[in-house]
Amino acid sequence: MHSLQTTPLNPMDGLLLATHAILVLGAIGIALSLRPWRCVGAQGPPWAWCIAWAGVTLLWASVPGDGPLRPMAGVTLLVLMAGWPLAMLAMLGSALLAAVAGPLSLSDALQRLVWMGIVPGTCVLAVGAAVRRWLPRHLLAYILGRGYLGTFFASVLAGVAALFVVAHPSQVSAQDLLVANVLVASAEASLCGALVAILVVLRPQWLATYAERLYRSP
Repeated sequence: MHSLQTTPLNPMDGLLLATHAILVLGAIGIALSLRPWRCVGAQGPPWAWCIAWAGVTLLWASVPGDGPLRPMAGVTLLVLMAGWPLAMLAMLGSALLAAVAGPLSLSDALQRLVWMGIVPGTCVLAVGAAVRRWLPRHLLAYILGRGYLGTFFASVLAGVAALFVVAHPSQVSAQDLLVANVLVASAEASLCGALVAILVVLRPQWLATYAERLYRSP
């Protein structure tokens, strides 16, 4: 374990850090106001959700924040299994642990929390609302729309937005980072879609965002 890394900030870096902090405080404040612990009961979230969160935390803490590669966000599965508010609180814990016990500085942890937690998690929430509004009430709409396509678009949009806001390594072009972002998003979408399909069939009660009355099989 090491102390939080701190480096002198220029004015633009300070502004970006403040913006990230405001976004984090806003998201966490909204999540706490919704009191997500009421929805999971006295036993807490499913143990599989806890394992997924631990895996995300380990992944975040194992990849440095100053390199050209970024890990898979993992937030989509947490949102689908326990809802947006609880997933935001879990991502905050992941970022803090990655900063305290991992290779991330405080600014890197805030950056990762915003662009790999809050932004894609909120995008997944919006995709879910669109799926319920415009797609047929079918379990394939849930699996493909929310598990696969929702994960892919949320990851790509968050990654592209981060390219315009956050400085990237000078030795890597923006085009290469964009391609890498699409590849990571594709891998994460495939993994999340497969896991959601398995859970829908075997453990639908572990998906807080799934209900048979809303998504019926033929």
